[in-house]
Formats: sequence, structure tokens, C-alpha cells
Amino acid sequence: MVLTLLKAKPERKLAKQICKVVLDHFEKQYSKELGDAWNTVRDILTSPSCWQYAVLLNRFNYPFELEKNLHLKGYHSLFQGSLPYYPQSMKCYLSGTPHRMPSERHQVGNLKQYYLLNAASLLPVLALELRDGEKVLDLCAAPGGKSLALLQCAYPGYLHCNEYDSLRLRWLRQTLESFIPQPLVNVIKVSELDGREMGDAQPETFDKVLVDAPCSNDRSWLFSSDSQKAACRISQRRNLPLLQIELLRSAIKALRPGGLLVYSTCTLSKAENQDVISEVLNSYSNIMPVDIKEMARACSHDFTFAPTGQECGLLVIPDKGKAWGPMYFAKLKKSWTT
Repeated sequence: MVLTLLKAKPERKLAKQICKVVLDHFEKQYSKELGDAWNTVRDILTSPSCWQYAVLLNRFNYPFELEKNLHLKGYHSLFQGSLPYYPQSMKCYLSGTPHRMPSERHQVGNLKQYYLLNAASLLPVLALELRDGEKVLDLCAAPGGKSLALLQCAYPGYLHCNEYDSLRLRWLRQTLESFIPQPLVNVIKVSELDGREMGDAQPETFDKVLVDAPCSNDRSWLFSSDSQKAACRISQRRNLPLLQIELLRSAIKALRPGGLLVYSTCTLSKAENQDVISEVLNSYSNIMPVDIKEMARACSHDFTFAPTGQECGLLVIPDKGKAWGPMYFAKLKKSWTT
């Protein structure tokens, strides 16, 4: 009976209606930007029953029994290819079918054993190549999945998780409390600063910076329940690239010379992805693109990539049997010369 209830919940969620205002808007834009690939992407984005969920295991409360069960159920380990950087401490499993495990409940004092996520969201984290002892900034950190993934990769000397939105900040704190042991919490700082001010507040402080920017969240926007709010979002969408560029400028200030920065979004929009990165590269003589094409080659078994026209930027698009993304990410390096 319990199993039936667990299954019934997701089915009720899948009854959400597609927002025609948003779909029409995306149709015009993405059919131009993605060409024929948009047809498959649209079919998957509008069919939640096709969506897949990866299971990121928590190394701080490792679920050995669950790992055995995942193997028995046909799950396989993500990133079986030879990624340039893939720490053994990060364990993520996925099923070839759209199966979603129930989420664990938050219990004070008990660490959760796994985190459900879109597998593509691990790619920006891996592109950052975090090493033990480094100072790292997650500039727009809520709900906390990428901060959690960073901590599966290495033990940073200092992790600064920032989130400007107070409701999302609460979500971030709960994620960290649910997955991270108390001794490690001591090297984590959580702040509620406007990300555009971080560079002035902490100039040239961090070895690595992740900017998982606010963006047109294509998956959730398609299921907006209020069409008036959706129309308002679409009209304000043109302002997002300016905010994203300002966040990147702040992140660049906070990054030490020689440090690495990864920018990511969960939208297909060229204006919020490639165009933002091109603007930044054209504005700074000391910011260099880092070639990440090798990541796409190594991950092609699990992900489908659309052309971006950039060696430093990759775009994961949802595909049949690989329903991950959208996820754009680009990698930049701050040189020693100004």
C-alpha cells in the first residue's frame, strides 16, 4: 500500500497543465536557435512522464545498501567515460527509464543519504575542478544542489554559499543541514548578499567561483499555473542578460588571478548563454576562455549536446532516453595580467 502511495504522488504532479503563452514564446525563439532539434526538445520538456532523475549519493552518510539496490534495479554509474576531472568520491546513479525515487524527509540531526537532481547540473560542478583546500564561491547557491555536489568532489578550505532571495536562502540552509556533517559546516559560510556586490565585498578572494545564474527556467516556466504571471515573466525576460552580466562582473572581481570561473544556466536561450559569455570575453583582457570540448566527448554516452559555436561553452539539450537539461555552462580563467 505504501508503495502505491509513493507512486501515486508523482502521477498527480504530472497532471500540471502546459502554459500556452510560454510554449508559444519558446516555439518562436527555440525553433530558430535549435532548428530541427527543438522538436525533440519540446516533446520531452512538455512530457514530464519522460523526465529522468539522477541519484547523487551522499559521501557523508554513504548508503551502501541503497547502492546495491540501485545496481539490482538496473541503474548505472554516471560518467563512465574518461572525464578530464572526475573524483572517485562523487557517486551518481541513473536509470535508463524515467523512474523517480521518493525524496527523503528532512530530519534534524540525521543526514540524508541521497539527493535527486537533473544529472546535467553536475557538469558545471565538474568543470570547476575543485581541489582539497581551495577557497570556492557559489554565488547564487540555492537550493543547494551544486554546493552539495562540490562537497562530494573535494574538501574545500572555505566554501562561501550566497543567496540573495530570502525564501531560497532558507531552502539552501536546509539542504546543507540535511547533507553536511557539523565539522564541515565550520568551513562553510552562508550569506544573503546581492551577488552583484560580492566582488567589491571580497575582491580577489576565491580560487574557484560558480555562477549558477538566475535565468529563464525553461522546464518550470512551461508549467506556469498563472498565465498572467507567465506573460509578465516573458516581458521581463529581456532584462535577465543584464543581470547575468552584472553577476559575472562581480564574480570576476571576487576571483583571484589564475582562478577558474564557471557560469551556468538551465535555459536554452542564446541571449542568456553564449551572448552573455561573449559580452564578458569582449569586455575583459584578463579573462580567457577555457576549452571544454573534451567534456562533451567524454559525456556523449549520457548527454546530448547542441552546438554553441564556443569552445568554452556547452549546451545539454533533452533527448529521447537522455532527458537531461537544458543546461548551459561555460568555463573562464582569470589571467595574471590586467
